[in-house]
Amino acid sequence: MPELIKSQRDLWRDTERMAKPIIDEYGKKEFDQRLCYAMEYNLAVKLKVWKDGFTTEIIGSVHHVDPISHEVHIEIKPGEYERIKFEDIIGVNVD
Repeated sequence: MPELIKSQRDLWRDTERMAKPIIDEYGKKEFDQRLCYAMEYNLAVKLKVWKDGFTTEIIGSVHHVDPISHEVHIEIKPGEYERIKFEDIIGVNVD
């Protein structure tokens, strides 16, 4: 019985998945400009991140942009950071 419940839950989860949006070069440059602006003026940013077919929103301040590993380091809480890959970002809003 637990296997049936798990398979139904997985089936429901698979139907809710969405394809990753395609971001063109203009969109990527726009994201870069917004991130640089937020980092320069120490503003909060809201990132829309795609992961495994689902989108999540992360709110925090840009601490560091790493061009070598292609990651953005976001400070979510004081002393708590999260690394997000450039290719997983599908939206950037500066608050």
